[in-house]
Amino acid sequence: MTSEADVHAHAPELPWIVEGQALPPVSWAWDASSPAPGLLAASSDLSAQRLMEAYAEGIFPWFNMGQPVLWWSPDPRMVLQTREFRFHRSLQQSLKRWSLSPDFELCFDRDFAQVIRHCATSPRAGQKGTWIVPRMVDAYEALHHRGLAHSCELRIQGELVAGLYFVALGHAVFGESMFTTVTDGSKMALACLVSVCLQHGIKAIDCQQNTRHLASLGAREIPRSDFLRGVQLGREKTAIDWASQSLNWAALDTGTCMS
Repeated sequence: MTSEADVHAHAPELPWIVEGQALPPVSWAWDASSPAPGLLAASSDLSAQRLMEAYAEGIFPWFNMGQPVLWWSPDPRMVLQTREFRFHRSLQQSLKRWSLSPDFELCFDRDFAQVIRHCATSPRAGQKGTWIVPRMVDAYEALHHRGLAHSCELRIQGELVAGLYFVALGHAVFGESMFTTVTDGSKMALACLVSVCLQHGIKAIDCQQNTRHLASLGAREIPRSDFLRGVQLGREKTAIDWASQSLNWAALDTGTCMS
C-alpha cells in the first residue's frame, strides 16, 4: 500500500491561487501518472465570480470539509451527449406512469436552494459524507441569483421529491448533483433536462467524473480538448429561459437512444 508520504513525494507542484488571480490553464492539470489526475489548483476563495471564470474554462471545484478549494479539469472528461441518453424502457414506463397523475410535475428553478440542500444531505453509496459543503452551497446559490445555476425539480402534490442542479453558460451545460426520495426520481429529472437540451439543440451535458451510474445512462469519456471546444461553442449561444421549461416528450421520443 502506498503511504501518504509517498503520495506527497510523487505529487507535482500544485499552484495556489489568491483572490483576484486567474486560474491556471487546464494544460497544467495533473496527468494520469499523478496521485490525483485532473487536479489543477487550490485556493481559499469560492465565489460566484470565481465559479463563472472556472466553468467558462471547463474547470470545476471539488473538495471536502477542512480542505482548501480544489479545482479540477480531468482529461478525458465524462460527458453525456444528449442524443446518446439511454432512455431505458423501465424509465420510460416510470415516467409515463407518473405523468398520468395531475399531481406530478417536472419543472425548473422553483426552489434552487431546496434542491441543492437535498443534494448536499442525501446519503451516497460508499461515501461517509458529501463534497457539497456549506461554502459550496453558498457559492452556487449566489451563482443561481446571477441566472447561471439552475434546478430541475420533480414535484408530487407540490412537494419536492427529486431533482438535480446544473450550471448553464449559454448552451454549455454542466451537471452537478442529483437526489431522489422516490424510485427513478433523479433519472426522471435527468430525462427532463435532456429533453429540454434536445429541444434547444444543446448537444452535451458535462458529467465531470466517470461513474458506473452515469455510464449506464449513456455518458462516456471524451478528450478534454473536444469537451472544451464544445464549451466555447455553447457559450456563444443565447441563454435559455430555464424557469419556463418543462418535460418535452417529443424531443425524448425522437432524440434519444431507446433501450
